[in-house]
Amino acid sequence: MRRLSRVLRRLSGRSRSSSSRSSRSNRRIRIRILKGFMIMTRWMQLRLASVRGAAAQAGMSTAEYAVGTLAACGFAVVLYKVVTSGVVSSALSGLIKRALDVTF
Repeated sequence: MRRLSRVLRRLSGRSRSSSSRSSRSNRRIRIRILKGFMIMTRWMQLRLASVRGAAAQAGMSTAEYAVGTLAACGFAVVLYKVVTSGVVSSALSGLIKRALDVTF
């Protein structure tokens, strides 16, 4: 941004041979073109920053999914150990037997 403003200042400054009307209009055209490039490059910088930001967000979502998956696996292991323990296994077996022995 600073470099471009230096170029614009240099282009808009008077030179020794730029006393004619055509060289002033050429200078104005060059300045307009450079300002257009400045706007375009700024737009591209902002666009790339937003794309990079989206990619960074996608990476964070992937990491969050990985942590959630590990937590779910850990919970599943604990639940499996609890359900397969002797006390819970006999309680579940008794519950199923009572449910099947119900008369209608």
